[in-house]
Amino acid sequence: MEQKISDSGFANWTHAQLPDLTGRTFVITGANSGIGFEAARMLGEKGGNIVMVCRSREKGEAAQRKLSARVKGKLDLILMDLSDLSSVRSAAEELRGRYSKIDALINNAGIMMTPQTKTVDGFDLQMGANHLGHFLWTGLLLDLVEVAEGRIVVLSSMAHKFRPLDLDDLMSDQKYSPTKAYAQSKLANLMFAFELDRRLKTSGSKASCIACHPGYTETNLQSTGPKGVLKGLMALTNKMLAQSPEAGATPTVLAAAGTEAKRGAYYGPQKMREARGPVSDAKVMDHALDRKKQAALWTRSEELVGFRWSLPTISDAA
Repeated sequence: MEQKISDSGFANWTHAQLPDLTGRTFVITGANSGIGFEAARMLGEKGGNIVMVCRSREKGEAAQRKLSARVKGKLDLILMDLSDLSSVRSAAEELRGRYSKIDALINNAGIMMTPQTKTVDGFDLQMGANHLGHFLWTGLLLDLVEVAEGRIVVLSSMAHKFRPLDLDDLMSDQKYSPTKAYAQSKLANLMFAFELDRRLKTSGSKASCIACHPGYTETNLQSTGPKGVLKGLMALTNKMLAQSPEAGATPTVLAAAGTEAKRGAYYGPQKMREARGPVSDAKVMDHALDRKKQAALWTRSEELVGFRWSLPTISDAA
């Protein structure tokens, strides 16, 4: 079963509703293309300072040149490979040296339906890059978000609905499927977001976490990740079903800077089973709301990345 977990009071939010963002800083992973690029543009056009966090210097600098005429605030670039924890730590340290606060930390970057591959740290590539890299990244920078009383934005996917999280095979080593591994990583994103916001709220932190998903949006994920027949299928469905990157980025900018957004909420498109259309509260599959499994995923993630958050567990704070 699926359900909406909040009622934010609007049916069709658009980026035209963004307030003046002058002086506010937005850090966006994967900002060189697709949803991340469009989110950077929308937030930057409203005066926000944009920190693009990209894996490729060449692609990052090319995107930076394109955005320079649109972004009214500062436009910065930091290099990071989410699939390499040493790179995540180095990038976090570099960012801390340049900025004293973050108004929104937007965990946008991801990979999709790749062949079975291990990261340099021994993780499944999709779980490693999509969830574990962002888990560490967020933990390392949380205090800068708290200083700004800011937001952490976590991008999930409609794919979170496919099946419950398998903590016994988190790395998809047993009978690997590109689609299953992707779905598990995006479910982990969503469960992390809910657990994070609950811990922030319980601790009394002024920071918050908001989740969102882009529906079915045409980006380079569908062409750079899948291989063979799956890649051909993605090319076909892109033509038939996909919405534009600008439309897909709307839930992200709502979560990052919309005054109407609520902490702990989940936003996405409303039409065609949430594949596209106007943006409002999205539906969450019941298995993503399993609090015991959310807490277990948190503990496992801390162990895997070798980082312990300062936030108390819910039981510790009770």
